[in-house]
Amino acid sequence: MIRVALADDHPVVRAGVVSVLEGLSDVTVAAQFGSAEDLLAWLDGHSCDLLLLDLHFGDGLISGAEATRRITASGGPAVLILTTYATDADILTALDAGASGYLLKDAPTAELEQAIRAAAVGQPALSPAVQQRLMRRVLDPATTLTLRELDVLRLAADGLSNAQIAGRLYLTLATVKSHLAHTYAKLGAQSRTAAIATARERGLLT
Repeated sequence: MIRVALADDHPVVRAGVVSVLEGLSDVTVAAQFGSAEDLLAWLDGHSCDLLLLDLHFGDGLISGAEATRRITASGGPAVLILTTYATDADILTALDAGASGYLLKDAPTAELEQAIRAAAVGQPALSPAVQQRLMRRVLDPATTLTLRELDVLRLAADGLSNAQIAGRLYLTLATVKSHLAHTYAKLGAQSRTAAIATARERGLLT
């Protein structure tokens, strides 16, 4: 029996996922929460085989990627991200944090079932849409932004100055400028504003 715990800040989504899981003969729902913080606290005294995590829980709250990083670092259960976010930055951040799989919430029920069973035994579980995005990055390396370049560009899109980005990411100001210069070149942009707009058009940023 696969014991699953899930965290999503939308009650309706949680109810729908729980309904699907309860219909599976080899899966049981151990717990459900509205935040990553509550899930992490529960893990201090409980165990399960798989965690289903949303990626974003709102401003000021621990993200699914950060929770995944903490869970992975502590040797916790496998994590399957279940979210509506499908930008390169979101996918790469989650996988880099240690997620075993990444699935979109509009995935067919059969796809969710297969992903749960795969992730629970340590196998990768990526939705076809996510696989296509990752494959496109492999086939077009000239325009592929590194994870750090995406981090810098995301903060720039949030309105942070170069100095603020350097402080947030613990980088030198020169390194931030270098990352932005590489990003502009890869995106064919001449300015910060143009780079951000192009990245959003390509789905690299939300």
